[in-house]
Amino acid sequence: MNDRFIAFKILNKIERDKAYSNIVVDTVLKENEAVSAPFVCSLVYGVIERKITLDYILENFLSQPIKKLNPQVLTILRMGVYQIKYMDKVPVSAAVNESVKLVKKVKCAYSSGLVNSVLRKVSLNDIVLPNTDDKIYDLSIAFSCPYELVRHFINDYGYDNTKSLLSASLGSAPLVIRVNTLRTTIESLIRILESENVIAEKSEIIEDSLVIKSGAVFETNAYKQGLFHVQDFASQICIKNLDPQPNDIVFDVCSAPGGKAFTIAEKMNNKGEIYAFDLYEHRVNLISKNAKKLDIEIINACVNDSSIFNNMLPMADKILCDVPCSGLGVIRRKPEIKYKDLGFVDKLCDLQYNILNCSAKYLKSKGVLVYSTCSLNKAENQAICEKFLDENKNFKMIPLGDEDGYMTLMPHNNGTDGFFLAKFIKD
Repeated sequence: MNDRFIAFKILNKIERDKAYSNIVVDTVLKENEAVSAPFVCSLVYGVIERKITLDYILENFLSQPIKKLNPQVLTILRMGVYQIKYMDKVPVSAAVNESVKLVKKVKCAYSSGLVNSVLRKVSLNDIVLPNTDDKIYDLSIAFSCPYELVRHFINDYGYDNTKSLLSASLGSAPLVIRVNTLRTTIESLIRILESENVIAEKSEIIEDSLVIKSGAVFETNAYKQGLFHVQDFASQICIKNLDPQPNDIVFDVCSAPGGKAFTIAEKMNNKGEIYAFDLYEHRVNLISKNAKKLDIEIINACVNDSSIFNNMLPMADKILCDVPCSGLGVIRRKPEIKYKDLGFVDKLCDLQYNILNCSAKYLKSKGVLVYSTCSLNKAENQAICEKFLDENKNFKMIPLGDEDGYMTLMPHNNGTDGFFLAKFIKD
């Protein structure tokens, strides 16, 4: 099948079903192995992350409101504009002609003249972004982020930080892997990957991690043999602050797909006990399957609702409370997240607090609990922790990197995903 048609199918499904881009992309590409995966991924993720900017460009050349366009035609127009303005290796003629073919292929031939005319006009004009008195609006268009989310970030982090954060949210995130120190060393893994035509560089951010610079790393024997797993720097920094030790009892209360539990096990040298919880059996099975692949023997993956106390569980030395969150720190990996209505966060905050409060009841005296999210939303982060400390006087905060004692990691400041963590000790 044609690469652009596959990209169109993926974009339509994400828009229609409000599905996660990475899941849809992986599924469709596996079903269509003959297409160019790099081209399809570049086009799909590019259109999603720049959707607001693309619509702003289109509105300058449309005689009708964008809302009145057939959704399929609008998707094709967005794809065409993205290829013309943001994909340097795609000739303008190809972007225009293939878009016209595509609109006919999806039985919208009546719009072929419109698509041809609009895209040719787009190709002949430079992008002129707004420069108005409304700086929130200007950032929204320039960085394709909904107005209310831009305002939200500015309220939490200020204008300059928000501008840098939004800029860093565009483009691909680095592919970071964590070396399985139970099986190999970082130097050996670099050599092994190089022998399989994968170039990896040692990270300067945290030990035992590599950044993949080129090559099909997931097709290597090193991957199949469990010599590493994928994990961003931020998650590894989180585990470093948890500081699990051999023979500890550790809870990872919202564990799936299990990456943090695997790193914990490696830090513990495969000695002790790790309880890795998730609500759903198929996700628990995934943790167990990948732990076996990595030769990790101390993970007990089991179904458990971490918002409800379970008196059948033992007490723990260390607890990782990496709760479900809005994901506003990882929009460069899942760009569709930024288009969600922020109203869903209120319900999340209740769940986050319940999980934190419940998890704390399993902690031994002098035990350590780390609360974390991949969100950059103070309502999910600092506010939850302050409420917890106010209602649990037997816990104290162990100060981390920020002035307020927490740690907030940002792509433009730290080279990581957006991430928040707080560290507590029980009296």
